[in-house]
Amino acid sequence: MGNELKHAPDFSLAGKVTFVTGASRGIGRACALACAAAGSDIVLGLRDIEAASALIAEIGEMGRKVVPVRLDLFRRAEIAQTVAEAVAAFGRIDVLVNNVGIAPGNLAEDVVEADLDATVDVNIKGTFLVTQAVGRQMINQKSGRIISISSQAGTNALRGEAVYCMSKAAINHLSRCLAAEWARHGITVNTVAPTFIWTDGTKPALADKTFYEHTVGHIPLGRIGDTDDVVGAVVFLASPAASLITGLNLLVDGGWSVA
Repeated sequence: MGNELKHAPDFSLAGKVTFVTGASRGIGRACALACAAAGSDIVLGLRDIEAASALIAEIGEMGRKVVPVRLDLFRRAEIAQTVAEAVAAFGRIDVLVNNVGIAPGNLAEDVVEADLDATVDVNIKGTFLVTQAVGRQMINQKSGRIISISSQAGTNALRGEAVYCMSKAAINHLSRCLAAEWARHGITVNTVAPTFIWTDGTKPALADKTFYEHTVGHIPLGRIGDTDDVVGAVVFLASPAASLITGLNLLVDGGWSVA
């Protein structure tokens, strides 16, 4: 008898509750739909609930429970209350997907303080406070998965993106620290770091032929990513199949970082 598989890998999120921040469009929207497709009920963290009616309906049509909550990371005093509303709706939060982030690009010498403050407030401080509030709930329930959408910018130097790169590097290391600190509570903490992904936010830049060709030239696999490329990594890290993975920065960059 050779080595035998004890259990088939389990990628299901059935019976779980997933809280996705910045869920109205792009990667956040795709994460919410993918987690719902994998069986999870969904909490949608949204600045504008009314604008997400189609997404709410789509998740409901999958047979999943969906609760939208108002979440604006600039309004930090409301974060704890928003998380409390999510817990009140479902009794628990099993998975947190931190997706909110802004990227006002500029050469370092031209960065204005307002853009610096906004990027730090949202990408670092806001992400930390949401993670802290959800982490407290996960500590109480002795289990949880925290996945932050980082970027290849957290490990690669991108010209004109010094502040954004700084913020994503901070999230990468914060996640490693929390992975070490919260492992004893049964919580895993990881990051997913995409390259350029086709979204409404990136289409204007990628529509420029010179920029597009320069960008693809850095990606050995030769293409810009789709949101499907990102959500596969997120669902995997949220699933039982990834139960022994924590402190990982999972690059979804087509090989940019090794080229």
